[in-house]
Amino acid sequence: MSTERRPLPVTGEPRSRVDVVADQLLDMYLDPQAKEMQHIGSYELPSEHQVEAIIEQCRALLFPGYAGPDVDRGSPNGLRDVIRARIIELRLALHHQVYRASHHKRQQLLGRSDLECVECSTKADAITDRFLAHLPELRTQVTLDLRAAYEGDPAASGVDEILFCYPGTYAVTVYRMAHALLREGALVIPRMMTEIAHRRTGIDIHPGAEIGASFFIAHGTAVVIGETSVIGDRVRIYQGVTLGALTVPRGTERPSHTTRRHPTIEDDVVIYANATILGGDTVIGKGSVIGGNAFVTTSVPPGSKVPGSSRTQR
Repeated sequence: MSTERRPLPVTGEPRSRVDVVADQLLDMYLDPQAKEMQHIGSYELPSEHQVEAIIEQCRALLFPGYAGPDVDRGSPNGLRDVIRARIIELRLALHHQVYRASHHKRQQLLGRSDLECVECSTKADAITDRFLAHLPELRTQVTLDLRAAYEGDPAASGVDEILFCYPGTYAVTVYRMAHALLREGALVIPRMMTEIAHRRTGIDIHPGAEIGASFFIAHGTAVVIGETSVIGDRVRIYQGVTLGALTVPRGTERPSHTTRRHPTIEDDVVIYANATILGGDTVIGKGSVIGGNAFVTTSVPPGSKVPGSSRTQR
């Protein structure tokens, strides 16, 4: 194949299709009404690639040997040095991304494009350090999730198989990290984290959801857990379950993102495959079982058994 370049067209020659499309896109880029759709020649934005690396750095601290580089056999002091080095590496990477997101949202608010923001850097320092302090707590939380997965699935040969293979455990672990980061005030990055897990597993958990201890998602594909969902302890859900919001009627005001729009699932509830539970006023009482393909938009009392393919509506 020839590597010789074609000469660029000169004035008076017919323009190529590439030139026509390039000019059309340039006009669109320069349109003031389109500024939210592009970011050209300005400050750095958060990096999806780097956020994905941060997820793996966190997982390496939570599951050493199962995630991240191998850990050599050595003394406790040597292992402590490895842990310390990994925390330092994580802190640098996380601070950079939290800063980029904070700076971006501040510039949007101010309508500016300053290249640096000292206040944002200070804020990112505090958020990052508070998140790192949560790592021991996160380790405890994911240990309970792993135990719930093992006890809830007889097909699992051990916790090691769950760590290697189970998409639900991966998605819940990433949610735990993202939720902790969101609580400490990070912007954008928590949602990027859970969307990376969404693409990898097909499980969509908003980092704003409140999820209790010992949570297990079996199989997992197409599970959706909305932003204001509240889930109690020892809840088990299966593939295709949606904890969603009722649609906003056209012509009505868009609700605030903090408005309760998603259901509450109390302790010890089991929700079978493809069930849909909608609405911020909907409460599934403790110990209830929701059958597969059920469609629920009204509360059910504790200990209820909602049969599959049923419609429990207002």
